[in-house]
Amino acid sequence: MSDPFAEIRPYGDEEIAAVIKRLLSSDEFLDVVSLWRFPRLARLLPRLVRYLVRAILGWQLRGVDDVRSMQMLIKVYMDRMISTSSRGFSSSGLASLAPQQSFLYMSNHRDIAMDPAFTNYALHREGRETVRIAIGDNLLTKPWVSDLMRLNKSFIVQRSLSSPRAFLAATKVLSAYIQHSLLDECSPIWLAQREGRAKDGKDRTEPAIIKMLGMSRNKSEQSLREHIESLGIVPVAISYELDPCDALKAAEMFQIDSQGSYQKGEQEDIASIGQGIVGNKGRVHVSFGTPLGGDPSIDLDSPAAVAAEVDRQVISLYCLHPTNLYAYRMLHGEEVSLSAELYLEEGDCSREEFEARIAAMPADHRPYALAIYANAVSSKLELAGLSC
Repeated sequence: MSDPFAEIRPYGDEEIAAVIKRLLSSDEFLDVVSLWRFPRLARLLPRLVRYLVRAILGWQLRGVDDVRSMQMLIKVYMDRMISTSSRGFSSSGLASLAPQQSFLYMSNHRDIAMDPAFTNYALHREGRETVRIAIGDNLLTKPWVSDLMRLNKSFIVQRSLSSPRAFLAATKVLSAYIQHSLLDECSPIWLAQREGRAKDGKDRTEPAIIKMLGMSRNKSEQSLREHIESLGIVPVAISYELDPCDALKAAEMFQIDSQGSYQKGEQEDIASIGQGIVGNKGRVHVSFGTPLGGDPSIDLDSPAAVAAEVDRQVISLYCLHPTNLYAYRMLHGEEVSLSAELYLEEGDCSREEFEARIAAMPADHRPYALAIYANAVSSKLELAGLSC
């Protein structure tokens, strides 16, 4: 029987060994790893370093022959990354979620790779199953990138199809796969609330995401509300004390405002992924909300209404750091009074360090960088009906 999801789903246990062998034979993949691990030496002696990296990876991947062993290897790298590029990790809300249920975690989107990675890390620490991760095909610029992502339980969202008919067909398959994963295979899903990162710091759900999820419902038997409840959608808010890509995002937003457009480099997304992984993130917090549909008084009868409820939870759950308040006051005035009830975690970055970080950017870019942090505060005030 043919697999209707073969082109987009993550790799299964029986495929892992062959994919790893393919990666270790890819000179392009090995060269990228070489430049990342040994940048100076890789430029001087590329073939020698490629051989060395192949040997190191082969040794590290020995015995990895199923999805679980691959995930446990990734955990080792996550532990190392958290210790070297963050000042602490915490999470909240998981205790109120049924341990055995497979949820669709709908998250705000600040970092390409680290948002689902930190969600997974929180789940793993509590003994929960890790998620299958939705990733756009715009990021899969090379075959080895696709292999690498699908090894790590990622499934592909096809966004680059030029034909409307082909795009619609692919969207229906995606919706069916998400429902199949949750209800038939009992495998949780991570899905961003929007296409692309919230580069301006405004976390808002695109109703189109909800419309996509609705394509798999049987309209003659289920209302949209019933379908949304069946998927177990749990809003998730991820907050970083520092955004490793803040200067890059600020430069892009400035160029769009000043020149009307921004031309992304061919490998810019891959570079952003790397910067997000190794860059300083300060303290990181992941907040898990409550499944949609638990409160019958909340409207879930249209994609816009569902998106609004996801927004309400994400904004309410978002854990502010002192950097968010520094930026808000730097933009709106030091005399601004902020409620003591704002959800705030102790930070590691001082006001002086934050000001120096912003001052290192071009002057025209600084307001955009500050907005990345300040808009989380603005969103909470707006939700509470207060003016900025």
